[in-house]
Formats: sequence, structure tokens, C-alpha cells
Amino acid sequence: MISIRNEQIKDYRSAEEVARDAFWNLYDPGTDIHAVINQLRLHEDFIPEMTFVIEKDGEIIGGIYSTKSKIIRNNAEEMATITFGPVFIVPKYHRQGMGKKMITHAIEAAKRSGYKAIAILGYPYHYKPYGFVSGKEYNISSEDGKFYSGLQILELEEKALDNIKGYAVFSDAYEVDPGFAEEYDKEFPIKEKKVEPSQKEYEIACQTLA
Repeated sequence: MISIRNEQIKDYRSAEEVARDAFWNLYDPGTDIHAVINQLRLHEDFIPEMTFVIEKDGEIIGGIYSTKSKIIRNNAEEMATITFGPVFIVPKYHRQGMGKKMITHAIEAAKRSGYKAIAILGYPYHYKPYGFVSGKEYNISSEDGKFYSGLQILELEEKALDNIKGYAVFSDAYEVDPGFAEEYDKEFPIKEKKVEPSQKEYEIACQTLA
């Protein structure tokens, strides 16, 4: 049986283990995502009521975390947005529709909560099926003024982003001290760090313009 619910304190370790497995050697040799999540929960921008885990037969197999973000218009006005990340499914359940169920659940929850838009950083092909488009479609850039393909926007309220023109600002909640991340990883089972092709692909993707 599949269920999706808010993350609870009792889930913390299991969720971090699943995230670690999902991201290990994916974007960098090893990963610090479990340390990021550990610190993320303590940040003022973290939105616990919009953070979910997905279970299969009582076992946590994925999660989606949410933080506050915003779009700053060229006239300096701000629009509050929500950002999903990290988003993950344990590798053995990839391509089985689990991620789709979880992301769809989170999008609908964001709508019900009154958010006007979701702003994320990710591969376009991951999020296009849900209606996300490049920030460039709305004249929304990164803080450096560039339109990177990884900046994806989903409008949740009709015409909420009409003539908005500005730039997206994401929380610094995802920044973690490397020293803390290294020490925190020692609390988990040893895994081999490797250089994989996906890491170069990610590096290129981060620099690709829309």
C-alpha cells in the first residue's frame, strides 16, 4: 500500500538514509544531502507542513521538502513562492510512478495552502510533465540576471505571474558547512565515493541557459 503524509520526528533518520542512498554519487562523489536535510529542518525558511514522505507498505521510500522562496519584481515588490527540494525516491523504486504521486500531492497541497507559484531548480525534463516551464517564459531570471534552464516555475493561480518580470530568490537553507557534513556522514554506513558521468552532466546542466 502507498501512502503520502507529513514527515514526523520519528521519520527523520529513515528519510535521511533514503535521501543519502538516492543522491549518493549522483551530483558529486558521495553526497551531503542527508546533512542538508538535517540542518534544513532547523531553518526559518523550512515549511514542515508542506514537507512529505511517501511510504510503501510502511517503509519510507522517498520525500519532498519545502522552503520559502520569493520572486522580486523589477519595481522591488516581492511575491512569496514555495520551493520543493530536495525531492527523492530510493533508487529501487525509480520509474514506478512513486515520484509522480509524491510531487503531484505536494503541488495540490501548495494550491490549497494559497501559494501562487512554485519556483524550483532542477532538470526541466523532470518537471515539465507537471506543467513547470522555464523562468524565461515569465521573464523571471536567477539573481545574476541570467535565464538558466534549470530555473523552473509553475503558476498555481491563473494569471498570478502576468507581467511579473523579475528574479527568483531561493533560501540559503540548503547551504551546509562542509565540515559538519563530513562529520555527520560518519554516523551512516560507509559507502564508496565515485566519479560518475551524471556528475559532469549536472555541472553542465547548471550552466545551461534557457
